[in-house]
Amino acid sequence: MPQATMVGARGLLSTSTFVCRSCSRSVRRQSQRSYSTSRDDIYDVVCVGGGPAGLSLLTALRASPITSRLRVALVEAQDLSKTAAFSLPPTQFSNRCSSLTPSSAQYLNTIGAWTHMKRERIQDFHEMQVWDGVTDARIEFDPPQSSGPSKTIAYMTENLNLTSGLLRRLNELGNVDIFDNSRVEKIDLGEETEDMDLSEWPIVHLSGGQSLAARLLVGADGANSPVRSFAGIESRGWDYGRHGLVATLQLEGEGWGGQFSKIAYQRFLPTGPVAMLPLPGNYSTLVWSTTPENAALLKKLSPKDFIALVNAAFRLSPVDLGYMHTQTEGQEDEYNWRMQHTPVDLEAIPQTVIGVQEGSIASFPLKLRHADTYIGERIALVGDAAHTVHPLAGQGLNMGQGDVQSLVKSIEYAVSHGQDLGTQLSLESYNSERYATNHVLMGVCDKLHKIYSVESGPLVGLRSIGLQAVNALSPLKNFFMGQASGTGVKVV
Repeated sequence: MPQATMVGARGLLSTSTFVCRSCSRSVRRQSQRSYSTSRDDIYDVVCVGGGPAGLSLLTALRASPITSRLRVALVEAQDLSKTAAFSLPPTQFSNRCSSLTPSSAQYLNTIGAWTHMKRERIQDFHEMQVWDGVTDARIEFDPPQSSGPSKTIAYMTENLNLTSGLLRRLNELGNVDIFDNSRVEKIDLGEETEDMDLSEWPIVHLSGGQSLAARLLVGADGANSPVRSFAGIESRGWDYGRHGLVATLQLEGEGWGGQFSKIAYQRFLPTGPVAMLPLPGNYSTLVWSTTPENAALLKKLSPKDFIALVNAAFRLSPVDLGYMHTQTEGQEDEYNWRMQHTPVDLEAIPQTVIGVQEGSIASFPLKLRHADTYIGERIALVGDAAHTVHPLAGQGLNMGQGDVQSLVKSIEYAVSHGQDLGTQLSLESYNSERYATNHVLMGVCDKLHKIYSVESGPLVGLRSIGLQAVNALSPLKNFFMGQASGTGVKVV
């Protein structure tokens, strides 16, 4: 059942300046509709999807003085009470983690959600080590000395920590109708009656029997978005033929930099990048992009052999690693033998993995998808409903948060200027701002994946030269670090 209360009606004050009489009547009729209505089933904004993007959007709308009186609803297929009650011991972590850029973290703080997250489960890091698995060419992203000790590249957090914090903030703000445990059965357009014309408004029909009319319907409902399908918006792209394997790891220590100077690591292998990202204490989250066959093998291995392959991924050559993937067991013995003949700079790689959290190993297919547009008449798409990207840069969640910030600005502008917030005209600023920005970032991630998938030939030498050049040129390296952390100059 919805857990929020109704808000009173508030009319829009606007007059038409059009010459065309029929157009004038149409505009005047739209302007006379109030933003907030007393009808139980009519909303200013209905958001389908209770993930980070959808929850951030509704939290931001409720937290803004301009939009706080809008009547809003959330539709989510899962049981959100379980998300809100998220709690794990300090020695256990969810395997679905994301990196939050400083700009994303600042926005969460601005809308009041950051303080509701469990800070002791968030780990900031201040350095990134990235290298080529074939040539060992390396780039080191670290803040300049002048920035002081507090310069943060990103914050690692469990997705459940973020969504549970957003739910607690939403509950604090109130006045949101939440329909969880509710699947979207269908979406169609409303009807025109003597009282009102809803013939251009989306009507969301839920599995529980409710029907919600939306002045603006927001799809935050993932890569297979029903909202996007209803709007007839195509999503184009390709599958990478790779799986992203995740796991929660225990290391022998808290990292070479200690508790207050954590380091993230990423090595580009021909089968895909493998990354180890710091969590609090001596824990890290693993994100390994590899072939479906390799992912299937990794999930079947015993813990000791899985740990051996993870350690090998950051230490041994791609040839050695490829051979170890042909074994169905015995990777631990093979790794120990090969390490006797493999010199490594210990402090240039992650500390040794000594444990893997039971039940944390999982994988999912990787793909690139980009919707043709993020908007339609009374439709807006955010997050994975609009775009899915390769995880090598850790930007998927941050792209969704950027969508939310931009869409909220468009809605605020429409409300404060007496416009209908659901029209395509009101939403165009959101689409124009975010589409180009996301397209550039997605293109960069895609090209990086393809460049580093090459095992031999002149491209291998060229990419190594490029990596070394960027590492040697501080201004260029600082530019890339600013883009990765979300604090750099906008490129579009």
